[in-house]
Amino acid sequence: MGGAVRILRLDLTAKDLRAAAGREKDGSAARRMLALAMVLDGMDRKSAAESCGMDRQTLRDWVHRYNAEGLDGLHDLKTPGPTPKLTAEQQAELAKLVEAGPDPARHGVVRWRRVDLRDELQRRFGVALHERSVGKVLAKLGYRRLSVRPRHPQADEEAQEAFKKNFAATVAAQLPDRAKDKPIEIWFQDEARIGQQGTLTRVWAKRGTRPRAPRDQRYEWAYIFGAVCPQRRATAALVLPAADTDAMSMHLAEIGRRVAPGAHAALVIDGAGYHVAARLSVPSNITLVRLPPYAPELNPVENVWEYLRGNKLAITVFESYDDIVDKSCAAWRFFADDPERVASITSRTWATVIP
Repeated sequence: MGGAVRILRLDLTAKDLRAAAGREKDGSAARRMLALAMVLDGMDRKSAAESCGMDRQTLRDWVHRYNAEGLDGLHDLKTPGPTPKLTAEQQAELAKLVEAGPDPARHGVVRWRRVDLRDELQRRFGVALHERSVGKVLAKLGYRRLSVRPRHPQADEEAQEAFKKNFAATVAAQLPDRAKDKPIEIWFQDEARIGQQGTLTRVWAKRGTRPRAPRDQRYEWAYIFGAVCPQRRATAALVLPAADTDAMSMHLAEIGRRVAPGAHAALVIDGAGYHVAARLSVPSNITLVRLPPYAPELNPVENVWEYLRGNKLAITVFESYDDIVDKSCAAWRFFADDPERVASITSRTWATVIP
């Protein structure tokens, strides 16, 4: 055992060390600070060490660290851990590989599995990893397994980005003269078919089991025509037996009644045939703004349908058409009666109200 080592640092007194120990979240470091404070108060090294749960030699080692580094030296050093098998450059290439997705003709799969990426890493870099290790690397890079959103093969992403970027100007250009000096509300509209041949959803179940749920196999349905104004947290909806021009005209009339008095609504809709029919009846306080083709992801009402199917309308057996109507109305009220939920699901930063 080596001889005693003096505490050479005198920038902190015993009182200062005790105060630092009281603020310290690391219990081991706090005990070392208290042991040094006892030594500075004149206690012998052996007693100071034992009172703080260490032997005299260990205290001597911590004195060395304290002399060299101050309070920071009283913390345990973090071990660097094993060297990653994939270099930073290889991890970056893995990220690009995940973003690009597999080539079905070349890789034989339509989505990456960990085992596929394991084999590709072995082929590209000669690095052998277990598929669980591949999963850990992906998690470190910020990747998770997520449900994909559908995208129409003819969707034009540049047109969609241009629509968002120029949204305010697009709306302003389409407003009639009678709306120029009025407050402008941005509304979104869409419709969804609800009924038998319903949908399933995710549920909590034990790992390895296949939970079962009822699914109707009959063919009655109705349509929810829904519209939202995210800024006002306002909604307008009808449940109708068909989706056609007459039904759309009825919904437009309902939306017109929900627009604030003295305001004008810019109603964002898709290009469905009955949305653009010549005989469509559009109220005077509404201007229709059409989305780019094949761009449902720009319409937040699509997210409302997803929310309602996942929380109110999935795993449901409808006994009759009237039952479909009743449950569809109840589901919409469940959504519309919570203004914060309306704003949370449907607000879009690019859809700004025109001054």
